[in-house]
Amino acid sequence: MQSIHQTAFTQLVSMPVDHVMIEGMLELPARPSGLVLFAHGSGSSRHSPRNNFVARVLREKGMGTLLMDLLSPAEDLNYQTRFDIELLTRRLLLATQWVQQNPATVRLPMGYFGASTGAAAALRAAAAMGDGVQAVVSRGGRPDLAGHPDLVRVRAPTLLLVGSLDTEVLELNQAAYALLSCPKKISIVPGATHLFEEAGTLEQVASQAANWFSHHLMA
Repeated sequence: MQSIHQTAFTQLVSMPVDHVMIEGMLELPARPSGLVLFAHGSGSSRHSPRNNFVARVLREKGMGTLLMDLLSPAEDLNYQTRFDIELLTRRLLLATQWVQQNPATVRLPMGYFGASTGAAAALRAAAAMGDGVQAVVSRGGRPDLAGHPDLVRVRAPTLLLVGSLDTEVLELNQAAYALLSCPKKISIVPGATHLFEEAGTLEQVASQAANWFSHHLMA
């Protein structure tokens, strides 16, 4: 399924959600094969260098990306709000609705990329969307925070990427993985800690995410 756009473009977008406006950077390559929405984790933003690196690799593989701030700057100062999975999920679903109504993206298959608490929001949103979302990828995420009822409802093929040295988060990912009944894979990146700062580890994350989305984002 192809976009109506024949040429690449970049657009700073503002989406009304709840009582605030959230900003996002929408970037589409020429003839995108799909669109990946990024749900950032606690204390992160659409300016995250790690997520921007992954997004750039996805665009090189022909996919569009939407990096957005699910919280306003004031909300992000509140530690409890960063871990409000229900709020993050609602914002992600509202952003998804915006994508589905935007002429540039309405026809594109969608996927979610979540990091940290954003991974829980991505999985909860995927559970709510059913077949409306084709794939989910979690990077160093907390899928366990999505909760048992939503994890078992996820239908979108899900890839969990975790660093081998991120031992506590790895255990939480393995527990969440056991609850998923969708097509799934857990990939442990050797020698990586939580932020994948070690040489070559973020490149592995980006490559595996791109392969996952390339395979599953199709008509």
